[in-house]
Amino acid sequence: MAKPGRPGARKGKKGATVGSGGQGRQALEGKGPTPKAEDRTWHPAGKRKAAQERLEAARSRSGKGGTDAPRARAPRKSSDDAEMVTGRNSVVEALRAKIPATTLYMATRLEMDDRVREVLALANRRGIPVLEVMRPELDRLTGPDSVHQGLALKVPPYEYAHPLELLDAAINRGQTPLLVALDGVTDPRNLGAIIRSVGAFGGHGVIVPQRRSVGVTASAWKTSAGAAARVKVAMAANLTQTLKALKERGVFVLGLDGGGDVDLPGLGFATEPIVIVTGSEGKGLSRLVTETCDAVVSVPISSDVESLNAGIATSVALYEVSKLRAEAAARR
Repeated sequence: MAKPGRPGARKGKKGATVGSGGQGRQALEGKGPTPKAEDRTWHPAGKRKAAQERLEAARSRSGKGGTDAPRARAPRKSSDDAEMVTGRNSVVEALRAKIPATTLYMATRLEMDDRVREVLALANRRGIPVLEVMRPELDRLTGPDSVHQGLALKVPPYEYAHPLELLDAAINRGQTPLLVALDGVTDPRNLGAIIRSVGAFGGHGVIVPQRRSVGVTASAWKTSAGAAARVKVAMAANLTQTLKALKERGVFVLGLDGGGDVDLPGLGFATEPIVIVTGSEGKGLSRLVTETCDAVVSVPISSDVESLNAGIATSVALYEVSKLRAEAAARR
């Protein structure tokens, strides 16, 4: 005959168990008052508070909003092939900026205009060989999708900067850093458009990851309308780690996403050092990058439109930040 269990014991699959006794009272008492939003590290308000604290700590260390960072070489793309810069605007801007070039290709019987004359003058001044070729040969050299307008410039592989060099360059000029980082953007036309917008709205450079991302190709050069000659592009071996390094330097990391927790108009910390992170149009921001962001910002659009592409969304964000900074400067 089985022994009777202790009074108050519960029966389960494993037999009788001892009751909770006084332990239940502790659960009923609760876990105390709910922490404020800014004290919750995962909450948008908590992320903003942490970012502000990092910024103040960085300012106290350097007096400029940055600290000395160890120098590192930017990673390289696997390809060492030379690039073809095509199109009259892109070629003339590359020559004006003294981008290293090995050969200028010019279509036979090319109609002369001011840009072509300037291209020839700059190439001759720098001692760059000029080769006149038939249009079919120029088409072959530049690729089937290129619109070369009769001009192509052969340049060495793009020399990427280190991401922290972009930050230091802005700080050394006494300017508030404004950077753009790309997360999974693979269309060179989007990269070219973003480079152009960064130059137009006072940005200080673009950061691209080493893997699963577009690089500075001839197509990106073309779309940038020559802005790639003036706007530095840096390469990050690991984008998430790079963003964390920027955060330690007092930079706010803003992700762009349609379901963001902050509306772009009237962005509260636009006057602080910022890196805007843009994801691909299809997948958006990756999970790790989203978790690294201090805030995820959305651009209000009509409900009739599903989304904006990466280039347009970044341009709108850059315009808003530059506008808010100009307004703040005018009030000083």
